[in-house]
Parts: sequence; structure tokens; C-alpha cells
Amino acid sequence: MHARTNRFAVTAAAALCLAFTGCLTVPETGRRQVMLISSQQEMQLGFSAFQQMKKETPVSRDSAVSAMVQRVGRRIAAVAELPGAQWEFVVFDSKEANAFCLPGGKVGIYTGILPITKDEAGLATVIGHEIAHAVARHGAERMSEGLLLQTGGGLLGAGLANSDPRTRALVLTAYGLGAKVGRELPHSRAQESEADRIGLIYMARAGYDPEAAVGFWQRFGQHNRQQGGGGTPEFLRTHPLDTVRVQQLQQWMPEAKANYRPQ
Repeated sequence: MHARTNRFAVTAAAALCLAFTGCLTVPETGRRQVMLISSQQEMQLGFSAFQQMKKETPVSRDSAVSAMVQRVGRRIAAVAELPGAQWEFVVFDSKEANAFCLPGGKVGIYTGILPITKDEAGLATVIGHEIAHAVARHGAERMSEGLLLQTGGGLLGAGLANSDPRTRALVLTAYGLGAKVGRELPHSRAQESEADRIGLIYMARAGYDPEAAVGFWQRFGQHNRQQGGGGTPEFLRTHPLDTVRVQQLQQWMPEAKANYRPQ
């Protein structure tokens, strides 16, 4: 009876996954991706999160910096493939060297990253990279895969329902760790590399020399090392190693140069 129930649970869950899983193609790279979340749902999440962010984080009052971010951001947005985007570019007053683009075109730049960008081309590298994450729908893809991993864990738990509790706990723990290292972390690195490639193309199309991206990521890598980063083994990293990142940029440079339209 239990075996039949477990087989039914596995079959039903697998059928649900197949029924509701969408398979999309990432612009520029052509990679196929699993997607369980609609673009409308994703954008609403982005809009809500950005409003909350603006309430909780001080916005920079430096009009010159804000104007530069607007100028560079609009040029990148003009060449990005993000239907339905309601573009907004905000500079947050924070020492953190970071930036983001939420679904729906909500871009945030932290003032802490500006000394590393140095100029508009460096800023274009950052904004192009972050917008590329939104275009490729990496956040929704991670959420979708998280749902599938949860489903897989649930199915595994159902299959072990009659096993020794200690054995069951060990296997489930191993499953979670295996998913993290074997699937989630490498996929995060793959998404970062994909955003690098797409961002490189976008900055070139927007009129910024893609060679500037190499200089920015080298400076960013130096910043990370100064902050004590760089010691984590690559298989436990969510981002590519700095040396790997620069090597990949050099490999993609001919493609970016072919899209370069100086302004």
C-alpha cells in the first residue's frame, strides 16, 4: 500500500512539473531555461521590492552622479530586450560596492561602487551586467529551480517514508548539500558569466568601448581582495574567479566589438 502511494506521489509530482514548466530562450546567448514564474509575477515582485528599497535606503543627493547614472542607464536600456520595463535609475547612498536591476527595469547603484567604475564606461559595464540579469530573468530562473529542488526533496522524502529516521535525515541532508554544490552554485556562476557576456554586448551597442569592461572587473577583483575576498574555493563560489571572468571577457570581445557603435 505504501509503495503504491509513493509511486503515485512521484508520478503525480513529475506530471505537475512537466505541465507547468515553461522552457524559454535567453536573448543573445540562446540558452534554454526552465521557467515556472510568469514575467508579470516577476515584475510585480520587482516593483514592490524597489519601493521598499527606496523607503529603507537613503537616496544620494548628488545631482551630478544621479545625472550620470541616468544618462548611462538610459543608453543601456535603449538596447536591452526587456518588454514592459518601467525603467527607473536610482543612486543609493551606501558604502557597499554593489548594484542591481530588479525585474521590470528598476536599477539601483550604490555610491560605494563609483570609485571602482571610475568613468561612464566603467559604469556602463556595471549597468549592462545588472540589466542583463533582468533580461535573462535569472532571478525567476533561480526561483523556478528552487521550486523544482523543493519538489525533488519532497519526492525523496516520500520515497524514504518507511526507512530508518536517522538514515532518512542523513540522506535528505546530503540531498540539500548536493543540490547546493552540484547544481545551485555552478548555475549561479553560469548566470554571472551569462550576464557578463550579454552586458558586454549591451554596453557596446550603447556606444561604450567593451574593452573598458576588462579594466573594471580587474579593479573590482582587486577591491574584493582588499576586502578579504578571494579565499573561497571556486566550487563553493556563486561568482566566477576574477581571472576566469577576465579570460571569458577576452573570449567574448570579438562578438562585442562587432556590436560596438561609438557615439
